[in-house]
Amino acid sequence: MNLPKGFLDELRARVGIAEVIGKRVRLIRRGRQYLGLCPFHGEKTPSFHVWEDHYHCFGCGAHGSVIDFVMQSDKVGFREAVERVALLAGLTLPQTSAEELASERHRGTLVDVLETAARYYTRMLRMPEGKTALSYLQKRGLSDSAIEHWRLGYAPESGQAVKAALGREGVDEAALLECGLLVQPENGGRTPYDRFRGRVIFPIADRRGRVLGFGGRLLGPGEPKYLNSPENAVFHKGRLLYGINHAAAAARSAGTIIVVEGYMDVIGLAEAGWQHVVAPLGTALTEEQLRALWAIAPEPILLFDPDAAGERAALRAAERALPLLKPGLGLRVALLRLDIKDDPDRIAARWPAQVLHRTLQEAAPLSDFLFRVENKGRLHIPPEERAAIEERLRQRAEAITDRSVRTHFQRAFRERTWQSLRTRASNPRSGGSRAGKAASGSGAWARWPGSSTPPVEPSIATQMTAPSLIGPPSSRTRAELILCALAIRRPEALGQYEEELGRLAFADADLDRLRQELLMLHATHPDIGSEALRAELQRRGFDGLLARVLGDPPGPSSAADETSSGEAVHAGWRAHLAVLRRNALKQELASAAAVELSAESWERRRELIRAAMPADDDDG
Repeated sequence: MNLPKGFLDELRARVGIAEVIGKRVRLIRRGRQYLGLCPFHGEKTPSFHVWEDHYHCFGCGAHGSVIDFVMQSDKVGFREAVERVALLAGLTLPQTSAEELASERHRGTLVDVLETAARYYTRMLRMPEGKTALSYLQKRGLSDSAIEHWRLGYAPESGQAVKAALGREGVDEAALLECGLLVQPENGGRTPYDRFRGRVIFPIADRRGRVLGFGGRLLGPGEPKYLNSPENAVFHKGRLLYGINHAAAAARSAGTIIVVEGYMDVIGLAEAGWQHVVAPLGTALTEEQLRALWAIAPEPILLFDPDAAGERAALRAAERALPLLKPGLGLRVALLRLDIKDDPDRIAARWPAQVLHRTLQEAAPLSDFLFRVENKGRLHIPPEERAAIEERLRQRAEAITDRSVRTHFQRAFRERTWQSLRTRASNPRSGGSRAGKAASGSGAWARWPGSSTPPVEPSIATQMTAPSLIGPPSSRTRAELILCALAIRRPEALGQYEEELGRLAFADADLDRLRQELLMLHATHPDIGSEALRAELQRRGFDGLLARVLGDPPGPSSAADETSSGEAVHAGWRAHLAVLRRNALKQELASAAAVELSAESWERRRELIRAAMPADDDDG
């Protein structure tokens, strides 16, 4: 079915997915999402979640857009589902012209030719002429099952092999040229020859698994080392992601998707257990690729090589993403330790799984990564450099077109800059040469979990020229720690507070991931006990965070003790939620004052806050 560009986007924008699903499923609002019993499998405990643009069942894995829901629930094809949703939106389905139908049929023919080529390359890998290629893959640690799963192949060195083999199957020369399997000499006087020669072949598929092109790695000397199919009617390098056909379903279950640099990184990580991995096709991430990633997960993780080239690749991706950021969509950057020199696929094979797992768990938000790039990974900003760094960060934030996201980035950059200056002022010796030398020449990669010097801890307080209304960071962080401890040690009380907890995002990124995981576990297992909850969190990779939350209490709080009375537990919930509510209110006021309020309005807001808050508030 060939629809005009943008029609499906307009359809999804006009029809609220919760409205459509709500007619079939009883939904209960939980913060920014809805929760209900899955209509696609029998369940007694709700595990079916609906967001603004998609649904996902954590029980059976059902996932998709409003069109997917109609297809699944009504048992109809794509066209009929689009027609039904269009009817709800008051839109008329565009008619497909004869030319468009002919073009679609022609593209289908080219896809058939590429599939035939993929089968040919796969066969050649097991032939005598493919022995060197097969040995290369085996030395890279790939099993026979992995080679088969990824449909890896070999292109013989002969310049006429593909043309001869596919010609015997009825494929004409014109189709091979159009698919990019043959190259026409520029002088036009020679016979067309094979594009891929003496290379390991990586078929490149779309989300449906259709082979649309190939990547080839040269085995002998020469350039280029990697070669892709040329742009043509079906292959568009800037739209495709290697491994997307295997990674999409796994990414939905994992809640994120990992982006690496190369084909072997994708395969190596998948073989080590990380199935939700993709890679661009040898170039920087494009806008279309970013949008494809966000259609699967709200915060993809970039895991690039731990060297200067990897940092540059991450920075290019960050710069491309900034203008596209929307509320709920972002990027995270996972930086490997400085003493690890391997590419991600070799790390997965040579290092303990915990190394890579921890790196991914502690991936930095995009704002953190950009701050570290501009600050060259240093713990403290020298005062004489602060103005220049602030200007560069301002320009980074200005690239964000969404006003609300831009405001939050500006605030985060301001917090980090001031926090660095305050820390240096409170401990003059800390800004000496040792910290500077530790970071010199290493860029953002210098400060990351596992390196010898810890990264800058994010500040919660927003610094402004007017007197701050936002309290010290220790107060809010302590409240977040205690709330997590309460939810783990006394999960029976979480149900009463889950809706408010769902609305209050934590400032500490690690604790916020734990908060979201706790809410999801409680939604799917409302009767889970403390021990079972801890075991499940450990299974999901939160071991280190559990030690932080439970092993060293953030301060005196009997409410988070397993022996506390029910009243003490509820009092603890109320008190520490109140701390976060007040901080959220103050941050909102500070942000509004910074961008839109006059001095008179600002003073009026401060008077209202003074009237609303107790005089002895210790975090305001």
